[in-house]
Amino acid sequence: MEIKPKKRIFIGLLVFTCLILFFLIFLLWYVPIVGLKNIHPSLPLFFTIVLAVLVFLMFSGGLLLVFTIFIGRDIFLSHKLRGIVAKVLFPFMILMGRLVGVSKEKVRQSFIELNNHLVRSNHHRTRPNKLLILLPHCIQDFDCEIKITGNVKNCKGCGKCEIKDLNELSDQYQVKIAVATGGTLARRIIVDNRPEAIVAVACELDLTSGIQDSYPIPVIGILNERPNGPCINTKVDIQKVRDAILDFLGNDP
Repeated sequence: MEIKPKKRIFIGLLVFTCLILFFLIFLLWYVPIVGLKNIHPSLPLFFTIVLAVLVFLMFSGGLLLVFTIFIGRDIFLSHKLRGIVAKVLFPFMILMGRLVGVSKEKVRQSFIELNNHLVRSNHHRTRPNKLLILLPHCIQDFDCEIKITGNVKNCKGCGKCEIKDLNELSDQYQVKIAVATGGTLARRIIVDNRPEAIVAVACELDLTSGIQDSYPIPVIGILNERPNGPCINTKVDIQKVRDAILDFLGNDP
C-alpha cells in the first residue's frame, strides 16, 4: 500500500525522533554506569534492563504503528496506538518538525491523516443515533441571518453554503449533526450528545486539538476548504463526509 505524503511526514519525523531518543538513552546508560558500580555491583545490570525494556517498547510501538499503516487494518491494540499518537507522539512531532523545518500545518495534516487511518483500521462501528457530525460555524454563509449554532435544522436550505447538503446527509443516515463556534462549545456538544464516534470538519488546528480532547472517542477528521481564506465561507467535500459516515455505520453507499 502506498503511503500518502501526509502520512510520510509523520512517519519520517517519528523515525527521526526515535533515533534521537535512542542516542539520549545510550548516553543515559553509558554516563552513570561506572558510578553505579560504586553504589552496588548489581545496579548497572538493573539499570541496563530498565533501559532495554524502554527501548524495546519504543521500537515495538513504532514498528506496530508503521505495520498498521502499511497493512491498513488493526494488527494489535490500534486504539491504544491512537492514544499514544494523540497524547504523546504528536507534541514531539511538532518539536521535531520545527527542528528540521517542517511547518506545524504540515505536521498537523499528517497527524490527522494518520489518526484517520488508525480509526479506519480499527473498523469501529456504531449506531446512527450515536454518531455525531461536528461542523465549524465558518461553513455557514457569512451573510446568512439564520442562527444554526443552537440547532442546525434551522437552516432554510437556500443552497448558498453546504449546510443544506450536510443536513440532508444527517437525515439520510439518521445521524446527529451540530455546529460549534469554538473548542469550548465543541466539547460541550460532545458531553451533551455522548457520541460513540465523531465525523469532524474543521481546520488543521481545530481538528488536531479536537482529536486529542475527544480521545478515546474515535474521530475521523476532514479538513475544510478555504477558498476565501480561514474562518469565512469555508467548504467541505460532501463525499468525504459521506464516506466517513459509512466507515462508522458499516453500510454500503
